[in-house]
Amino acid sequence: MDTYEPTAPSGRGSGPLGTRPGKIIAVHLSYASRAEQRGRRPANPSYFFKPASSIGASGGTVERPAGTELLAFEGEIALVIGTAARWVKPDKAWDHVAAVTAANDFGLYDLRAADKGSNVRSKGGDGYTPLGPGLIDARDIDPASLRLRTWVNGDLVQEDTTAGLLFPLRQFVSDLSQHFTLEPGDVILTGTPAGSTVVSPGDVVVVEVDVPGTSASSGRLHTTVTQGIRSFSDIGALPDVDDRQRAEAWGTPVTEQEKEEAPALSEELRAKLLRAPVAGLSAQLRKRGLNNVAIDGVRPNIPGSKIVGTARTLRFVPNREDLFKTHGGGYNAQKRLFDSVGTGEVIVIEARGDAGSGTLGDILALRARYLGAAGVITDGGVRDFDAVAATGLPVFSQGPHPAVLGRKHVPWDTDVAVACGGATVLPGDIIVGDDDGVVVIPPGLAEEVVAATLVQEDEDAWIAEQVGQGRPIEGLFPLNPLWRERYEAWQKKQ
Repeated sequence: MDTYEPTAPSGRGSGPLGTRPGKIIAVHLSYASRAEQRGRRPANPSYFFKPASSIGASGGTVERPAGTELLAFEGEIALVIGTAARWVKPDKAWDHVAAVTAANDFGLYDLRAADKGSNVRSKGGDGYTPLGPGLIDARDIDPASLRLRTWVNGDLVQEDTTAGLLFPLRQFVSDLSQHFTLEPGDVILTGTPAGSTVVSPGDVVVVEVDVPGTSASSGRLHTTVTQGIRSFSDIGALPDVDDRQRAEAWGTPVTEQEKEEAPALSEELRAKLLRAPVAGLSAQLRKRGLNNVAIDGVRPNIPGSKIVGTARTLRFVPNREDLFKTHGGGYNAQKRLFDSVGTGEVIVIEARGDAGSGTLGDILALRARYLGAAGVITDGGVRDFDAVAATGLPVFSQGPHPAVLGRKHVPWDTDVAVACGGATVLPGDIIVGDDDGVVVIPPGLAEEVVAATLVQEDEDAWIAEQVGQGRPIEGLFPLNPLWRERYEAWQKKQ
């Protein structure tokens, strides 16, 4: 039977293994602390592959490519397979592990969207999987007793033990062996705990795996981050960063409120917002101290339109010829968003209030309409204005303009905070528009604001009826105590 026997390191591309592994399999979420931070807890482990060329040794470097910003470290425990494993039961799985060592599963979040969960480009770079410097014989340890620690520039930033795993180490071996043969020398990266974050050129990241209270240790794995001088070209996916990627790369935790929050826009809430006029919603938001939530300068292409939905955002930057060449053509940010908008969502476009070119046309409007979008808000212009209106998609804009996008704008990124018509809009904000204009409602306030608006609308309708019957406004609008008593008496009868 083929076996893997740990040997002295023999190459920059093999770390402490002595030879490159045939496969590197990495686990996505595996520690409770990381799952808590991300706000999701998997029922079963999930995996991705890393190329063998990503292996590096202690004392090496990892390059952050030019034009990127979100290179993050992930200290991990690596398992080295000793004997071939296929259809192995969990209680026998550890027998197939030869050694344990430290690993750093570097990832470039700027390229994360390019390959979704496969991480081919975001985690496959040369040197993105340093291992070592030493190996711990798996036969000498209890896999439940391991500790993982990571330091950045001397500061301890990660510390957890295998007791904090959602799944025991032997489960990874057993599970993977159901699907393919684990061969001698293969490496399994077992996931990272909370504390992973972004590092910059010049930073030194150190990872160690040990068994506390014993001499068993991988030694300390040192990696220095360097700045690359070459940037990616448009022959493939380009770096694309949004607020979500930044939050996950930096390790921003999901708040308790976000975990417990119900969906921002239930069908019941949507129905209430459809009944509520924007002017009334604006008044209630103002009462709660929110004076800067109106999107100014936009009008509906279809008079009488009502838009209610959650925001998906698109940001344009001022046109610059070299940037339009790299970001304006092909499957750019604008096309990606219009191709992925969901039912009931509103596309909100930051065009810096510049109506000197179109920000969408009839083809994009047709696509959004087909996918069930609730509408589009743009503080720029619209091409093919009548054709867009003919699609039936409500669009609020500064009006028509015949010029194409590239006259003024470069489509830059999506699902980030944008400034549209003087208002800040975050992805997931609730957007409501009618002939009076458009307001932005923070999701956590929506139920309260719409309930108060509908109550006020009933009151205002009754006041209008009284005025229509010839009663004077004084004391009636707003209601003084006498008139309020009459109104409440009328309400009870209703």
